[in-house]
Amino acid sequence: MIQPQPYEVQVLETPFHSRTAELCKTNEWSTWSGYTTPDVYTNMELEYFAARNTATLFDISPMTKYAITGPDAGRYLDRLLTRDMAKVNPGRVAYGLWCNDAGMVIDDGTVFCLGENDYRLCSQERHLPWLLDSAIGYEVAIEDITAGIAAVSLQGPTSCAVLKAMGFVGIEELKPYAHAEFQLGGHPLMISRTGFTGDLGYELWIEPAGAGELWDRLMEGGRLHGIRPLGSKALDMTRIEAGFIQAGVEFFPGDLSTRPDRLRSPFEIGMGWLVDFEKGHFIGRRALLREKQTGSRHALVGLDIAGNKPAHHSFIFQGRNKEVGIVTSALWSPTCKRNIALASLRTPYDKAHGLWADVYVHREQKWERIKAPCRVVDKQFFNPPRRWATPAGDR
Repeated sequence: MIQPQPYEVQVLETPFHSRTAELCKTNEWSTWSGYTTPDVYTNMELEYFAARNTATLFDISPMTKYAITGPDAGRYLDRLLTRDMAKVNPGRVAYGLWCNDAGMVIDDGTVFCLGENDYRLCSQERHLPWLLDSAIGYEVAIEDITAGIAAVSLQGPTSCAVLKAMGFVGIEELKPYAHAEFQLGGHPLMISRTGFTGDLGYELWIEPAGAGELWDRLMEGGRLHGIRPLGSKALDMTRIEAGFIQAGVEFFPGDLSTRPDRLRSPFEIGMGWLVDFEKGHFIGRRALLREKQTGSRHALVGLDIAGNKPAHHSFIFQGRNKEVGIVTSALWSPTCKRNIALASLRTPYDKAHGLWADVYVHREQKWERIKAPCRVVDKQFFNPPRRWATPAGDR
């Protein structure tokens, strides 16, 4: 079945919509790249605890997907992204980001190396005009294949056990950031050990015609392993605990902004490790070299905040009175048992004088202001060994 494009209808339905709509008892939905997706199926807290203790399914079909092929596909991606793509071999997945000429981040995403000069780039936002403009001079084909691929994320401690119950022999040997090919009911199925929860997990990619069967088989395979569907609100809780950044939250996509001073570089969102100056030229290299020499304007940090009231969108003060930044994401973490946040701080800031979060709490028709002390910590608040273990365990 030919899928309509986002500009052809008001709201698109993913290939899994018949299953997700039946399970979404709260009727809480939002849009993602033109598709309607569930925010909460039954209860956000129960969905969150399933992600951390059993297994969950999250429909990632709206994720923008581009096929990048042709004799210059590898060279093109090496110029586009800040990391060394020559090191990404077939069967591997690389997380990366790309910048404009000023060294400001346009977006981040994953690149699947499917074969020699055969790649799939996945991102939250749509960037086809930028990708095409950046390809001038290269013998490369770039195609938006979002509508042609159904994808679902299987995450949680029992996710590997679910796939083993479905008969995917050897899946426990799949390494983090690797992918492998399987068959499901006559449909080619790619399984990658990737995800957005910071836990053991996989993403499954199939043609839309096989989406219903895939969802049903996953739910049946996970019946004895505590599987349940996961809404976007519970997913957001897990990605904050993992310290993962999100476009439109920790940074604004560089090709969509009307205020250049609001953009962020890789160094300013804690992604400096993805910048490889040794590989040769890439878009934004000169600007990033200057920043490396002169210093960055901002720093994205993890915060441990006193109390148990999440510091949503709070100002961060140094010495109680000097405003030095804002909280981008916040959460009282049920797993970490800590009040955590990601925050963008202006540099330099002085830890010695103490940092304070300006937290506003609404209690029974009254707003209360709390000045809560906080300290800078590793922003990977949750990073269990099972996430990296090979072979993967069953729980």
